[in-house]
Amino acid sequence: MTTGAAPDVVTLGETMAVLRAGGPLRLGGDLRLSVAGAESNVAVGLARLGHRARWVGRVGDDELGTLILRSLRAECVDTAGARTDPDAPTGLLLSEPRIADLTRIQYYRAGSAGSRLCPDDVPAETLAGARVLHVTGITCALGPGPLAAVRAAVRAARASGVLVSLDVNHRARLWGASEAADVLRPLARDADIVIASDDELALAADPSARTTADRVRSLLAGGHTREVAVKLGGEGAELHTPHGREHAPARRVTVRDTVGAGDAFTAGLLSGLLDGLGPRERLERANTVGAFAVASAGDWEGLPERRELALLEREDGATVR
Repeated sequence: MTTGAAPDVVTLGETMAVLRAGGPLRLGGDLRLSVAGAESNVAVGLARLGHRARWVGRVGDDELGTLILRSLRAECVDTAGARTDPDAPTGLLLSEPRIADLTRIQYYRAGSAGSRLCPDDVPAETLAGARVLHVTGITCALGPGPLAAVRAAVRAARASGVLVSLDVNHRARLWGASEAADVLRPLARDADIVIASDDELALAADPSARTTADRVRSLLAGGHTREVAVKLGGEGAELHTPHGREHAPARRVTVRDTVGAGDAFTAGLLSGLLDGLGPRERLERANTVGAFAVASAGDWEGLPERRELALLEREDGATVR
């Protein structure tokens, strides 16, 4: 959805078509078609919470590209920065639940439209009036063009006073840890907010830091970083600032699908920032939105609207009448 109002948050990356299996792919069966991408998942989460979110990216001039744009617009995500590439297909991924809460992902994104993102796709006016630019390590891993686009967007954000949020979001199938660290460490120094799971912090922090505490300190001591959010899975999350550390426990829900939980957490965290909440309240909102994600099937389909945030306060098994 494109409106005349400036976006609160701009994010950029690849959104793909997703085929989800009900069981192991080798056994065949039905596949359910949807769309997903870390950055657009965050945009959808923010839009459902009442914020203006813009997604920048490329899709192919094909039916899957049309599905992506239609789906994002239906979720009130601004697609003014989206481009249709006539020379490359929309990316695809296959998702299969292998055992219990373990999901296996197979990418088909080499040569995709999304992998052709470049700095020209992120002109300065794309960020005009925005409060936050959100980027992830996934886009950086897609190739020289997407990496250059992220760097250009971050430079433009810094020059115009727009806050920069970086989710490390390491994908081992896209690049190795050493290559990722070489790219993400300097990028993290230009980010106001760094978001990572406990095991991803090493890719953004000073290589001499060996513990989580030391890695957080190294991030806060160098560059522009003023907050470090650490996702701890079932143990909740922490938010570190130069003034101290806040911890909020995870919300207890029945887990259906863990894919997309990190993006949901990020959407909640940025929503709290936009609303002017304090560190503890921001973490609680982030954990609540993340809980909705893991308690629902799909990357973003179960994300809450603002009026639904209080639903988790109800007793288990409650019916809303």
